[in-house]
Amino acid sequence: MAAAPRLVLATRNEHKVVELRRLLAPHVPGLAEGDVVSVAGAVAAGLPDPGEVAETGVTFAENALLKARAVAAATGLPAVADDSGLCVAVLGGAPGVFSALWAGRHGDDAANLRLLLAQLADVPDAHRAAWFECAAALSGPGVEETVTSGTLHGRLARQPRGDGGFGYDPVLVPDGDVRTCAELTPDEKDAISHRGQAVRALVATLAPLLARGPETGR
Repeated sequence: MAAAPRLVLATRNEHKVVELRRLLAPHVPGLAEGDVVSVAGAVAAGLPDPGEVAETGVTFAENALLKARAVAAATGLPAVADDSGLCVAVLGGAPGVFSALWAGRHGDDAANLRLLLAQLADVPDAHRAAWFECAAALSGPGVEETVTSGTLHGRLARQPRGDGGFGYDPVLVPDGDVRTCAELTPDEKDAISHRGQAVRALVATLAPLLARGPETGR
């Protein structure tokens, strides 16, 4: 019988689950795949489904906390949620918290990219500064509620490049590089990414939580 999860990532995006597990693994010896699961993984393990959480916050931190609290309340387990997006200088920081909905349908990466690049088609290279921003929140029973953040600055390419990553990764070229985030290796991306920064800031809290065996003595 599989062991129960110990931490739920408040997302149904399996890309994020893989990425966050990879970030945690070096700090938690023996971390098993089933220790940290997505909402779908938690439901598959027999825990209640929190449903879709309305992201009504106006900042990444507010939305991350809303999701972490809702998932922790539903599952009874500590939960980590992140909220992240692309902020473009000439758009006044937009798409920002609306990044996943920019083209009108949640999570349609291709449509979001097409719309953004069309909106910036006439913007010269010198004014295409942008940054990824992420807030990560931990909430739940037996833990101190914590919010951390990370930022990755760069500039926008004129066409998507690269097959790695997801979201707006194919169009953001990090400062100091000529490749987009989607052209970086997973290790290279983890080392500089906004999500990597935010999660690493939570490691000191998460590592003891995940290393501690559950009541069964595991």
